[in-house]
Amino acid sequence: MKSLDKLVPGEKGVIIQFETANLPLKLIEMGCLPGNEVELLYLAPFNDPLYLKVDGTHIAIRKDLACQIFIDSIKEYD
Repeated sequence: MKSLDKLVPGEKGVIIQFETANLPLKLIEMGCLPGNEVELLYLAPFNDPLYLKVDGTHIAIRKDLACQIFIDSIKEYD
């Protein structure tokens, strides 16, 4: 288990839990929920914000919020 801000571009994971109870409602509405798949698409300059795909929805979140969302990595096999 690691925080969302530790992903590298192209890496995928499944959301496990949140460290904060104050997760913005907008993120929840866009599918940022435990059990949903997330993929880091790319990082903005200076590595903030992070551009993600969460259950097919593209979102950008700040690094300080991403470090409070924990995931299990998904291993891709060829």
